[in-house]
Amino acid sequence: MRKIVLSMFAATAALSFSLSAQAQEKTLTVYTYESFVSDWGPGPKVKQAFEKSCTCRLNFVGVADGVALLTRLKLEGEKTNADIALGLDTNLISEAKATGLFEPHGLDTSAISVPGNYTDDTFIPYDYGHFAVVYDTQVMKNPPKSLKELVEGDLSQKIAIEDPRTSTPGLGLLLWVRSVYGDKAPEAWAKLRKRVLTVTPGWSEAYGLLTKGEVPMVFSYTTSPAYHMVEEKTDRYQAASFSEGHYIQIEVAGMLTNASDKDLAKQFLRFMVSPAFQDIIPTTNWMMPVSKTSEPLPDAFDKLVQPETTFLMGSDEVAKNRQAWIDEWLTAMSMN
Repeated sequence: MRKIVLSMFAATAALSFSLSAQAQEKTLTVYTYESFVSDWGPGPKVKQAFEKSCTCRLNFVGVADGVALLTRLKLEGEKTNADIALGLDTNLISEAKATGLFEPHGLDTSAISVPGNYTDDTFIPYDYGHFAVVYDTQVMKNPPKSLKELVEGDLSQKIAIEDPRTSTPGLGLLLWVRSVYGDKAPEAWAKLRKRVLTVTPGWSEAYGLLTKGEVPMVFSYTTSPAYHMVEEKTDRYQAASFSEGHYIQIEVAGMLTNASDKDLAKQFLRFMVSPAFQDIIPTTNWMMPVSKTSEPLPDAFDKLVQPETTFLMGSDEVAKNRQAWIDEWLTAMSMN
């Protein structure tokens, strides 16, 4: 009898251990961009915080930038290992939905607040920021005060920009120029090309050129100077305020239709808009949170450029014209 009891106990313990091990082995794979998963980005802290609550392993897969993320998902199709795609923006939503790879989240997003009150049944915002030209005040005493001044300004003062084919900031600049110049955008690019030192695949490479002193201006965000003020205690790098207004980026995440564990994927999306995630964003991704945080923003955020006018194209318009506008950009950038 004792042997039977011990045997039953051992079997129960083994089953319990097996179930526990299976729970521990649950993995959520999130495709995102490289700066998100860098040591200084939000990825490590997000991973630590989520794994405490999910009894799972959070696996980040980083690619160069947001547009490259969508390109990778298109190439992998239904065979993708991604459960969540985090790092697309509203400019890419229609194109992403057209792949058939995403499904509606079915979650309550009423706590989210972004400029323009953007909402979507498939993609959930997790941060936002206005694009801007960030410059080195020790090198530039008179930065451009408008997009027109950037396009037509001093050719000796160069700027690093991102490629719209691979980068969401690069796409953002493309759409900003189109928003201001309309059908005359190709002519504007032909002028701006003479000020472009280099075009990088993603944001990280471009911004590194600024901080290394290789270029006096870079295309980035109005929030970027907060990093230097908070972490480096310096006002050296500032965003130029443009009189026409600034184009906004609202970054989003969505669940893949073939997600291996949709309950776990939805758990992450709910976590993403909770204070536990939102507290991490301002001082790691250096963007604005989309919902309530448990901690106040650092004082540096009060010193940032506050655009009076915000540009944002509808994602359907972007999807319809993106390739044609990129082709115009390529033609203008390759002119002698």
